[in-house]
Amino acid sequence: MPSTPADFRRLALALAETEQRRHMNHPDFRVAGKIFATLGYPDKRHGMVKLSPTQQEEFVARAPAAFSPVAGAWGRKGCTSVLLGKAPKRALKEALVAAWRNHAPAELALAGLERKSAHRRGKR
Repeated sequence: MPSTPADFRRLALALAETEQRRHMNHPDFRVAGKIFATLGYPDKRHGMVKLSPTQQEEFVARAPAAFSPVAGAWGRKGCTSVLLGKAPKRALKEALVAAWRNHAPAELALAGLERKSAHRRGKR
């Protein structure tokens, strides 16, 4: 099922200690004051996640209709555009989590991983 801007916002804000602000006239999502994702750029159909170049390659290879490098140097550094109508919700969530982990303080990112592992064990 394709993602919507509301899905992007909900998934981003569900991540620990994430806050929404505005940057360059569109919403951004931050952890520890660092932007890890934006919504509505270059238009309302898109979002952006700040991945590593390796992560970017993996998401683009997995869902090329949904993920693409942003133009220029930012794209070469891992900033990745998400065409929301083409992004499966699971892939969007995975990209947002990866971007969040890239920018969260180490102890917060590790705590998030520990909670996720405990949650998975509880579901088995």
